[in-house]
Amino acid sequence: MDIGLFIPIGNNGWLISASAPQYKPSFAMNKKLVQAAEGYGFDFALSMIKLRGFGGKTEFWDYNLESFTLMSALAAVTSKIKLFASTAILTLPPAMVARMAVTIDSVAPGRFGVNIVTGWAKGEYDQMGMWPGDAYFGYRYDYASEYVQVMKDLWGEGRSDLKGRHFTMEDCQLLPKPEGRIEIVGAGQSARGMEFVANYGDYNFITAGGINKPTQHRAQVEALVEAAAKTGRDVGAYILCMVIAAETDEIALAKWESYREGADVDALAWMSDQGSADTTAGAGSTARHINLPEGAVNLNIGTFVGSFATVAKLLDEAAAIPGTKGIMLTFDDFEQGIEDFGQKIQPLMACRADHMAAV
Repeated sequence: MDIGLFIPIGNNGWLISASAPQYKPSFAMNKKLVQAAEGYGFDFALSMIKLRGFGGKTEFWDYNLESFTLMSALAAVTSKIKLFASTAILTLPPAMVARMAVTIDSVAPGRFGVNIVTGWAKGEYDQMGMWPGDAYFGYRYDYASEYVQVMKDLWGEGRSDLKGRHFTMEDCQLLPKPEGRIEIVGAGQSARGMEFVANYGDYNFITAGGINKPTQHRAQVEALVEAAAKTGRDVGAYILCMVIAAETDEIALAKWESYREGADVDALAWMSDQGSADTTAGAGSTARHINLPEGAVNLNIGTFVGSFATVAKLLDEAAAIPGTKGIMLTFDDFEQGIEDFGQKIQPLMACRADHMAAV
């Protein structure tokens, strides 16, 4: 079972709360966190791409670094951990992203992959004049399919002549080819999103919804397995969840309640407004899911709250769902969270027993 770190490339991580830890993103901070994760045997780290924050009194995600340049720098100061950068596909041409990926692969051969972000918050793109219109909500995965095909052509053949609806390549060339295989990940929650990843991706991030509900997302994993079976490709689920741990269940739950009480309602309102813009979104989509009321203070990322033993048990339950290949973690306090996970949670996890034995 792979374990990954969803690094805090945006300020305050994933808690939209004035009572949660407050911090700004920096290379120095993320270097420290990723190197610590690598030391504890984490298998991968991923950075999102976010182009506009939610505002509010916490200025949530108003401070953000850029994903590819950050991961390139982290590639040079790590040696084992796999690194995924995110591309907002409306902002960067696929041939340029393919070349950027090859460059980072030369820094960290075989350790780099690309996360495809189709875009659900149009405010990120409107501010730059890059939103193609609300019709994009209906065809964004068709756009993404051509986008990834261009990259795969360039990485595999060194050239692309794709003639599609959204991209036209005219003997587009790319050399050198990557030294290692560059994996593709996505986060499609809708049926169409999962179909896209089943055809073009290696992994799909799935949100483990709710508080201490480690199998609530089973149907989403099963849907991904079914979609992958239709393509005959090996595509695994990476579960995304937050860990809020302490010595006892009571202390951890008290922290969680404090975060909820400090919710930044103005930032949450902006998020809700953006998520409502996609009128074509299905019930399981990111746009719909992100607006659910329970746990909205943490963007509805499934959250495991409790003692170190409780969290280890919950993570094992999530990992046991067939089709699950990994878990990507966020923490309320990243520095302390990684240390607690590495020293006090991971040793108790049955799904990491082989890893611990190897270490």
